[in-house]
Amino acid sequence: MGRKLFGTDGVRGVAGRPPLDPATITALGMALAEALTGDGLAERPVLIGMDTRESGPWIAAQLSEGLAACGIQSQFAGIVTTPGVAYLTRTGGFAAGVMISASHNPFEDNGIKVFAATGYKLPDIEEQAVEETIFRLLPSIAGEKTGAELPVRFPVKPYLDFLLSTLGSRLGGMNVVLDCGNGAASALAPELFREAGARVTVINAEPDGRNINLESGALHVEGLRQKVLETGANAGVAFDGDADRAIMISGSGRIVDGDATMLIAARRLQADGHLKGNMVVATVMSNLGLEKALERLGISMDRTPVGDKYVLEEMLRRGAALGGEQSGHVIFREYATTGDGMLTALKTLESSIRENRTLDELTADFTVFPQKLVNVRVSQRKPLEELPRVVDVIQSCETELNGSGRVLVRFSGTEPLARVMVEAADRDQVELWTGRIADAIRGELG
Repeated sequence: MGRKLFGTDGVRGVAGRPPLDPATITALGMALAEALTGDGLAERPVLIGMDTRESGPWIAAQLSEGLAACGIQSQFAGIVTTPGVAYLTRTGGFAAGVMISASHNPFEDNGIKVFAATGYKLPDIEEQAVEETIFRLLPSIAGEKTGAELPVRFPVKPYLDFLLSTLGSRLGGMNVVLDCGNGAASALAPELFREAGARVTVINAEPDGRNINLESGALHVEGLRQKVLETGANAGVAFDGDADRAIMISGSGRIVDGDATMLIAARRLQADGHLKGNMVVATVMSNLGLEKALERLGISMDRTPVGDKYVLEEMLRRGAALGGEQSGHVIFREYATTGDGMLTALKTLESSIRENRTLDELTADFTVFPQKLVNVRVSQRKPLEELPRVVDVIQSCETELNGSGRVLVRFSGTEPLARVMVEAADRDQVELWTGRIADAIRGELG
C-alpha cells in the first residue's frame, strides 16, 4: 500500500486541515509512541522542536498529548532548526525527535518530520508502519485542540557549540550578510556566526508567525544579493524556514547554490583526504556542470531521486562523505545526519579562509549548463506512462538533445505539482522543450 500521509519530507499540509488537523496529529503522536514502545524505547522521551510558524505551538502540544496518551513523555526545545533537532536527538538520549516545519512553504502550511534516536529520518518502511497505525487509531479520536502550550525545557546551545567545533579555521575578518528568512535560524545564526569570528549583518530575522519565507530566505535571494553588494560583504547566506539548507551569494553578487557549494566542499575534502571513495552523491536535479567539474578532479557523482533523505540513504550505502541537492541541502556525513544550512555555510566560508580565495574564485571552474525548472499545478498524479501525449513530447526532446542534455519530469512529494526540468548546452532548446512538456502536462492533468 502506498503512503498517503508521509511525503518525501514528512507529513505536510495546511495547518488545521487534514492531515494536519488535531485528530490526525494526535493519532500520529500515539502511533509514534506505539512504535517506540515496540522498539523498547518507552523509557526515553521524544524531543520536539519547531520553526516560527504561528501554528507550531498548538501542533507541538497536540503531538505531545498523543505521545503521552500512550505513555511516552516529550521535551520541548522551542524554536530550533531541523538539523538541530536531529543533532540533539542523537546526542541527548532521546527515543526520537520531531521537527514541526513546512520548510520553504508559506506560513499557512506546516509539517511534521520524524527522526529516529540515531538522528536519521525514518526510512520509508517505518513511516508506512506509523501511517497504518494512524489510520487504525483515527476513528476513536475526538479531534479537539488541547488548548495547551508546551514550556521550553531543552536547550539548543549544545547544538551551536557543536557547529563551532567543526571549524578548523575561524572566520575572523570575514564580513557576512545573513538572511534568516524570518524562520528557525533567526535567533541562532547571528549568534553562531558572530561566535565564529565573522562580522555579521542580519536581515529578515524578525519572525511574527506569518512572515516566514515571505519574499526572503533561500527561495528569494535578491534582497540578500542587494545587501551583500551594498555592504561590500565577502558573502551572503540565505536559509529556508527550518534552516536545513542554505543558498549563498558571493561578494560579486553571484548565486552559489547547492551544486556550487558541493564542488567547493568536495575539493576541500579531497585535499584533506576526507572524501571517501572520491565520490559525491547528488540528485537528478544537480547540474551537468557539477558532474563535469567533479570529473576533472577525478571525483565521480552518483544521482538519486529528489530528497535529502534519499541522498543520505545512498551516501550510507556507498560510504560517501558528501552529498546534497542543488536547492542547498548539503550533507557532511562526518558531522551530520541530515542537511544543515548553518553547517554548510560555516564549512564553505572556512574553505574561503583556508584557501584565501573568494567564493567567485572557488567556483570559477564551474560552468553551469542552462537549466530550467517549471512547476505545473496538477489536479491528480498519474504514472507518466499513462500520459501518451506527455511521453511523446519527452521522447522528442530526448531525441533532439541526443545525449547533450537531460530532461526530467517528476511529481512533487509535498505539493500538487509536476516538476519539469530540461538541461542543455543551448538555452533556446531549454526554453522550447520545458514549455512544450509543461503544456502537454497541463493538457492531460491540468
